[in-house]
Amino acid sequence: MNHHHHHHAPGGGPVPPAARRLTLLVLIPAVLITVVGMLLLWPRDAPQVDGGEGPARVFGEIVAVAPAQCPPVPEGETPLENCGTVTVRLDDGTEITTDMPGGPGAPEVSAGDQVVLLALNDQDGAVSYSISDHQRSTQLWLLGAAFALAVIAFGRWRGVTALAGLAVTFGILLWFIVPAILDGRSPVAVAVVGAAAIMLIVLYLTHGFSTTTTIAVAGTLASLAITAVLAAVATSAVSLSGVADETSNFLTITQGDVNMRGLLLAGIVIGSLGVLDDVTVTQSATVTELAVANPAYGFRQLYGAATRIGRAHIASVINTIVLAYAGASLPLMLLFAAGDTPVSELLTSQLIAQELVRSAVGTIGLVAAVPITTALAAFLAARSPRPDPGGGAAPTVEEVRRPPEDPWAAFVER
Repeated sequence: MNHHHHHHAPGGGPVPPAARRLTLLVLIPAVLITVVGMLLLWPRDAPQVDGGEGPARVFGEIVAVAPAQCPPVPEGETPLENCGTVTVRLDDGTEITTDMPGGPGAPEVSAGDQVVLLALNDQDGAVSYSISDHQRSTQLWLLGAAFALAVIAFGRWRGVTALAGLAVTFGILLWFIVPAILDGRSPVAVAVVGAAAIMLIVLYLTHGFSTTTTIAVAGTLASLAITAVLAAVATSAVSLSGVADETSNFLTITQGDVNMRGLLLAGIVIGSLGVLDDVTVTQSATVTELAVANPAYGFRQLYGAATRIGRAHIASVINTIVLAYAGASLPLMLLFAAGDTPVSELLTSQLIAQELVRSAVGTIGLVAAVPITTALAAFLAARSPRPDPGGGAAPTVEEVRRPPEDPWAAFVER
């Protein structure tokens, strides 16, 4: 029997038996373990925030601002700033007058601004108001709409699936991972199961049900496991408690049953997932395209060529990770730089050491993802049916070199 399809582009051509076996061996157990894990870890008694506590929030629009000279303060104290009054029209039509917000981080206000106010009950029963922040809902909705339109305009159907994957990610984070951790479940187990659920849904939703995606799933699962183990070993060896800033301190006080070291491990695992997906999908697709463009390539050639591409990718991704962490902690770096803290003491402090461990463990997981995914993809590509001049009509040079379909045309159709 003559075989007319010699190349196997993503989504095209017959699926080789090895690829079908891989899909069954990877996908079915991964889905079953993830579903069982989510059922066992699903939050059943997560603490609920009582919305009645604290001052009520009201919304309004600033009508007028009346600046005034700030009164003098005793010598040695910080002088006051932004003194005066602000007239605000509340959403119910009532106009109130309150003090201009001041102090570090206070919002700068002007007429026409939409603001959030706190309604404070005085001892005599009267209600006073204090401006706490700007309203940002309209601006954020517009920014989100621009983001979605840009993604869909360029990605078309792929853009739509990418946005759907983003919605799935936020849904799992908000409805499973966060409530399960608050419910007292193991943060590491919750993070691993939640990350696996996100990866399985988002990868197949975004990139389609194909051998290329299955290889990326297998590589991501293996790299996630390596990352979780390394994170546990590193945090224990460096003696990190997970309580390093005001947010973690506040969480310890308000939710004392949360395992803070486990929460740190969970953050490392979830933070690594997004970049792992990028690396594994790229490596799997690279091997597939190399096999299409060069049917004579065997395992060694495919692995070597794709690994060279992976090295360049990893080099840029590492710089991206470091810059992301540096940008997030820039105020802290400025604070330390303005003081007299020695560099050795600065780097070994818990807050900085925590970020160093996070960066190092995430990077090692990424480095491991390249050879694992590349080797698996090259093994399957090398075992796929190849042009056989002795079996039926020999393919011409143009047939061997020509991909089975125009990738851009397939992209536009999607």
